Amino acid sequence: MKVMFIIVIIAIIVFSLFAYMSYATNKKTERQKFDLIKNENGFEIRFYPKAIMATVASVKRGHQKNANQNFKRLAGYIFGGNREDKKIPMTAPVYMETDTDANRMSFVLPSGYDMNTLPHPNDSSITLHYSDEGYYAALRFGGFANDHKTAEKENELRELSAKAGYETIGNFIRLGYNAPWDIINRENEIIVKIRYDGVK
Repeated sequence: MKVMFIIVIIAIIVFSLFAYMSYATNKKTERQKFDLIKNENGFEIRFYPKAIMATVASVKRGHQKNANQNFKRLAGYIFGGNREDKKIPMTAPVYMETDTDANRMSFVLPSGYDMNTLPHPNDSSITLHYSDEGYYAALRFGGFANDHKTAEKENELRELSAKAGYETIGNFIRLGYNAPWDIINRENEIIVKIRYDGVK
């Protein structure tokens, strides 16, 4: 009994240290900048300026079934899989989008780079491009985001946006802020572009 108690205590200490290290790492990670325009009932209106993205697409089979493969390909690029063998710092969030044709995952690249200074990916399936700047509705939620929960939150944001009088444009996008191995303090968001004239 005493041995089991000691094992449990050690496990709790190890878990706590791991959680703290993950939390500290997340706090140091550069996050994509946006301007908070206003708080609506249950969601936010934000303006996102354009940012450079690295994007990869795969055959649509649901967000989760392609997530690991897409993440590995993009991580390979920023960890040195490029023509200059150069490491690029990881940022947050990771963009995940799906439509009738494919799943897409995108890394936001650090703000200190531009198209002329970014190394070219070795993987020809990775494209470098600017994001679509504009006004977006955003809904925050925690925990692990599987396909079912993502669909629920997309519907919730769709209903909230419509109730507030905003027309949505294009696909809903899930943003993830944590490494896959983070257990606690997980952050997720759903965003969608909207028509916004600054009056509402």
